[in-house]
Formats: sequence, C-alpha cells, structure tokens
Amino acid sequence: MNWNWFIFGTVLFTAGCCGLAAYSYLSEPRRLRNGLVINIALLSLVGFAATMVMAINSRFLLVIAIIVLVMVVVLLLMLMAFHLVLLLWNALLVWRREGHNLGNMLTLLIAIGLIVLSILDTVERQFFPSWLFYSITVFVNFCWFYVFITGLNFLTALVAYNRWRTHKPLQYLIVLGAGLIDGKRVSGLLGARIDVAIKRYQKQVAAGQPAPTIIFSGGQGRDELVSEASAMRDYAVAHGIPESDTLLEDQSKTTLENMRFSRKVIDSRQQGRPYQAMFCTNNYHLLRAGVFARMAGIDANGIGAKTRLYFLPNATIREYIAFMVMNKRRHIIVMGLALAYTIITLILGAMHILKF
Repeated sequence: MNWNWFIFGTVLFTAGCCGLAAYSYLSEPRRLRNGLVINIALLSLVGFAATMVMAINSRFLLVIAIIVLVMVVVLLLMLMAFHLVLLLWNALLVWRREGHNLGNMLTLLIAIGLIVLSILDTVERQFFPSWLFYSITVFVNFCWFYVFITGLNFLTALVAYNRWRTHKPLQYLIVLGAGLIDGKRVSGLLGARIDVAIKRYQKQVAAGQPAPTIIFSGGQGRDELVSEASAMRDYAVAHGIPESDTLLEDQSKTTLENMRFSRKVIDSRQQGRPYQAMFCTNNYHLLRAGVFARMAGIDANGIGAKTRLYFLPNATIREYIAFMVMNKRRHIIVMGLALAYTIITLILGAMHILKF
C-alpha cells in the first residue's frame, strides 16, 4: 500500500471534517446540527489516529491503541450489562428527591419499556414465523439505532454549547424562570440559575466594568402566588444585587416567550443601539434555550448552571424528547419510510408463504 497517498487523503478528509465542525460551531453555536458535524469530525480524528498507528508501525503505539480500544469496549459492555440497573436506580433516586410527576419517571418508563421489549422478543422467536419476526426485528432495531444516533448528536451539541464562553462586557443578563416552591419560594434548580447570573454580575463589577442589568423572566403560574420574575428578583436582592440593576419580565409562560418578551424589554431600552447579552439557565436546558433565543431574534448565548448528577438523566431525556417534538416532521418522515419498508417486507413474506 502507498501509505503516503493514503495518509495524505486521510489528513485532507480529517482537516475538512474538523474545519466544517469548527466553522459550524463558531458561526452559530446554538444549532442542533453542530452535534452531527462534531461527531463526524471526532470519527475522522479516530480514523486518522488509526491510520498513523498503522503507518508508523510502532509496537508501543499499537499497544496503547489496543489498551484504549479494550477500555472503550469494556465500558460499553458494562453499560449494556447494567443499563437496566442504572435506569431503575436513577428512577428511584429521582422519585425520592424530586417527586412522582411524569417528568421524573422517564428513566423508569424507559427501563420498563426495555423489559417489555425483551419479553416480546422472546415471545416472537417462539410463536411468530421467521419472516414476521425478521420484519418486526428490523424495524425495532432501526428505531433504536435512530434514537441512538439522534440522541448522540443531541448530547454532543449540548455538551459543546455548554463549553461556549464569552468574556465581553455584558449589558444584560437574562435569567429564565422555573416553577416556584409553595407558589412563592425559589427552588434549588431555579436558585442555581440566579446564582450563575449573580456570579457573572459580580465578576464584571470586580473587573471595573459597568454593572449589567439582570432581567428576571417568568410569569405567574396558576398555582403560584407571585410571578417567577418577582420571586427571582427578591432572591437576587437578598444575595447582594442592587434592585436598581434588575428588571422584571413577568408575562412569559414558556422558554420561547422568555426570549421574545425579554427581547422587547431590551429593545425598548436600547432603541436600536448594539448590546451584549447572555441568558442563564440550567446546563441540560441550555441548548434548547439557545435555539429559542435564535428563533426570537435575540443576540445572546447562554451559560448553564450545574445540576445535581442524579437529576441529569431525566432532565436530559426530557430535553431530547422536546427536540424530537420540535423537529417532528423530519422524524415522522424517517420513521414513516422505515415503517413502509417493514410493511412491504411483511407483504412479500406473506405472499411467499401463501405462494402468490
């Protein structure tokens, strides 16, 4: 094999993939498709590393590569072996600490679904004809593969966006609302969002720059005694933020409205003058909030507050489902094509059995 040409081609392909990923991310970090191009770039880097190991023909590098490969395989096997235990354990933790609502049951529902699918797989093998079993198995496996790929791209885009930082002086910090405890008190989840804004506010003031205005965005729910915006401002003032450096946006009910109404507040003050803004939410919610900010036409990226580890799986799954719903037309087309293929194979299998 002519390694020089092969290496040159690999380098060119890898550089192109990495360049595309860098351009996509740096030009607009609030895009879901960044996850896809970043994953392609990472795969190209793995391919490049494997090519260099083979081309150099170093025993030391080969041993290192094998060790890394074995570690990855072992980790994947452990996840496959214990995924039900991990899902059920996480569901129990969330139930105990966060309550029994539907949003906190996602890991439990997934575990139950996997158990049911395993039982059905056994039943199908024993009682269904091979052609029927094959068609159903292909469709189910495609669904799992599709969920895996879209989920992986979502996670990559989410992690990448959480790494986005700007050190420019800000004129506005937008804190996105969340539900209140007993209709009036800031929850730990919401408090983390406010704490991030307070930290950025104090950092900017300590650097001798003008203090940013913090916009607390959130309306009053049916079961709430005050608006989320008002409760958030009280929390911030109690933690040292001057009330004069705060504004309330207390009409929004959704994240998209948070962005749209906050933009109106900013536009009314700026009167067309340029500004720098940032929104604050929890890390698992950051990407979707960024997408809504882009949809609302607000020039702002976000910073995510840390979330307790046990709560992340449920919260991240909720965000993934929300993105699936936002792009439902695309996913319906893909799943519709897969279902059509399954139906065709079922018809052909039945025709073969009945000798049409």
